[in-house]
Amino acid sequence: MTSTLPTWFQARQESALARYESTPTPKRGDEQWRFANIKQLRFGNLSGEVLSADHTDLIARSTGVEKPAAKFIFLNDTLISQESSLPDGVICLALAEALEKHSELVEAHFMKQETRLGSAKYAALHEASVKNGLFVHIPDNMEIEGSIEAHHWISGEATVFPHTLVVTGKSSKVRVIDIFRSAYDSTPGLAIAFNDLCAGQNSGLDYIAIQDLNEVSRIISINETSTARDARAKGFILNTGASWARNESLSRLEGPGAHSDMLSVSIPDHEQEYDQRTFQHHVSEGAYSDLLYKNTLYGHSKTIFSGLISVDEKAHHTDAYQTCRNLLMTDDCEANSMPGLEINADQVKCSHGSTSSQISDEEIFYLQARGIDPVRARQLIARGYSVEVVARLENEETEALVLKFVDKKFAKIS
Repeated sequence: MTSTLPTWFQARQESALARYESTPTPKRGDEQWRFANIKQLRFGNLSGEVLSADHTDLIARSTGVEKPAAKFIFLNDTLISQESSLPDGVICLALAEALEKHSELVEAHFMKQETRLGSAKYAALHEASVKNGLFVHIPDNMEIEGSIEAHHWISGEATVFPHTLVVTGKSSKVRVIDIFRSAYDSTPGLAIAFNDLCAGQNSGLDYIAIQDLNEVSRIISINETSTARDARAKGFILNTGASWARNESLSRLEGPGAHSDMLSVSIPDHEQEYDQRTFQHHVSEGAYSDLLYKNTLYGHSKTIFSGLISVDEKAHHTDAYQTCRNLLMTDDCEANSMPGLEINADQVKCSHGSTSSQISDEEIFYLQARGIDPVRARQLIARGYSVEVVARLENEETEALVLKFVDKKFAKIS
C-alpha cells in the first residue's frame, strides 16, 4: 500500500486482509470444492523468486488481434507498455492510474458482488493485494470499434493479482480481451485474477479471457458480471495452460430483457486440472441466459464443472440454459459435471444437462477413408468440437485469435 492510493481503497485492502486471514481454507468435504484437488491451494510463500525479463521481447510477443483499439502489457502487475486509439470520452487506463484519476468511478463499481462459488478467501486475498490491472469505462451511446487488449505476463515464481474492471454506459458497446501467459516455460507462477463486468442499460459487453500459462503455474480466476435492463453480456474463457486452473463465473441478470452468454473451451493434457464453477442468477423477470462449456481431455487430465441456474421469486418468464459437454480423448482422463437448477418463480423455461463421450470408430474410419491418418483425424474432430463455442463470439478477428491458441495446444498434443 502506498500513500497515493485513495483512502477508501486502503480501507478496503485492510479489511480484505483481515477477512482473508479469518476465512478458513477450503476443505475436502466442502460442496463447492467437490472433486477438487485441495492440495493445489497450498500456495506457500506468495513472494517467490522473480526473474528479470526482457521488456522488448515480451512486448514483441504480446500479439493479439491485428489492430486493437487499445493494448496494455503488464509484467508481474507492472505496466510496461500501452497504446490507444480510443475516442475522446472513453476512460481506458491501468487500474493504478484510474485509482488516482477516477477514484470515485472505480469505487462505484469495484468488487460489489458477493463471491459465492467457493473462493471467497482468495477473492479477499486479491482485494488485499491488487495493485494494477485494467479499467475501462465507456460513456453512454458510444460503440467501440475493435478490441481492447490486456496482456498479463508472469515472470519467475511470482504471484500476481491482475484486476479487470469494465463498465459500459447506456446503449454503448465494447469488447475486452485478457491474455495470461508466462515469460518462461519452467518457473511456477501463481495468478489470482478478478474481473468485474458491469453492463449498463441496453449496452453490449464482450469479455474474452485466454489462459495460456506454462504447465507448472496455477491460476484462480473469478468473474462477476452484472447485466442491466436490455443489456447483453458475453463472457468467454479459453483454458490451454497452467497445471491447475480454477474459474468461478457469476452472472447476475438485473433487468428485464437482460441477456447473458457464458462460454468456455478447455483443452487439458498430461496432469492438468481445470475446475469451473458457474452461477446464473436471474434476479429480474424476462431475462435470458445461456451457458455452453466444452472440454476436450487428453492424458491423465481432469475437469470439474459445477453450475447452477438460480431463479428468484419474482423472476417470471426466465429463459435459461446450461450445457456442459466433455470429449474424452484417452481412457485415463476424468470429467466430472454437476449441473443444477433452483427455481422459485412461475412461467419459466430452464434446462440443464451434461454429456461425456469419446470419438466413435465410425468417425475415425470416415476420415481415414479420405486419406487422413488416425492422429490427424482425432485432432480435426476435437478442433471442430471446440469451434462451435468459438463461433458464438461472432467476431472474426477474435475468433481467429482464440483459434490460434487452440491450434497451438493441439499442435503440442500431436
